Amino acid sequence: MSTAGKNLKYLRKLRGWTQEEFATKLQIKRSLLGAYEEERAEPRIDVLELVGELFKLTLDDLLLKDLADSKGNYLAKRRAQKLSAGTNEIQFVPVKAAAGYLAGYADPEFIDELNTFTLPMLAPGQYRAFEIVGDSMLPTPSGSIIVGEKVEDINDVKNTFTYIVVSRNEGIVYKRMMKNNRSKNKYTLVSDNPTYQPYQVNGEDIIEVWKATMIIGKANAQPHWNVNQLANVVNTLQEQVSYLKKKIN
Repeated sequence: MSTAGKNLKYLRKLRGWTQEEFATKLQIKRSLLGAYEEERAEPRIDVLELVGELFKLTLDDLLLKDLADSKGNYLAKRRAQKLSAGTNEIQFVPVKAAAGYLAGYADPEFIDELNTFTLPMLAPGQYRAFEIVGDSMLPTPSGSIIVGEKVEDINDVKNTFTYIVVSRNEGIVYKRMMKNNRSKNKYTLVSDNPTYQPYQVNGEDIIEVWKATMIIGKANAQPHWNVNQLANVVNTLQEQVSYLKKKIN
């Protein structure tokens, strides 16, 4: 038998899909996919063609090569295809992939399998896009996509600028960062919506920091503040400014 069944299992796990999810994409029953992966049956050509379209592979790749043993070659081929375009590829991390990102942020295989897009107006650099949810950064609405540029040295963080902060304890958050004058290893994260209290994170818990460079949102999705809301925001903001001054100094 060919190695197609093993390759299907390898590719499915590479994307983090369950058998049910992968079978749905291939328009077959989960039990049939299980038979393929356990090599109790040979995958049909039409199924392999769908797999090839999903992963940009040929039938020869799926039938004759053991992708698990030559994954470096497979990933190198994918990266070469992306680099040949000569543009910055921006990996997109949707909310549903946030938990996986915390575990796989340093795994080239995981990053390589994220969906990508390009924005021609960005300067050369390393960028990543994150979907945010919730109202803590209003008026930036829930569901917005924040495109961030990688901050290699956390000491380069600038007070009051907005960042995507990836940390072990807090996960992926979009906040304004403030350095702590008393402790170089602590940072205060501040929401634009002043009804949310600032909080501190330890530098050693921070995995990555991405400086926000662009916000992508749905048309007509901007929230509208009424007069009473704005008055409450101003009052709460004044209280938070006083709190931050005491906390930082």
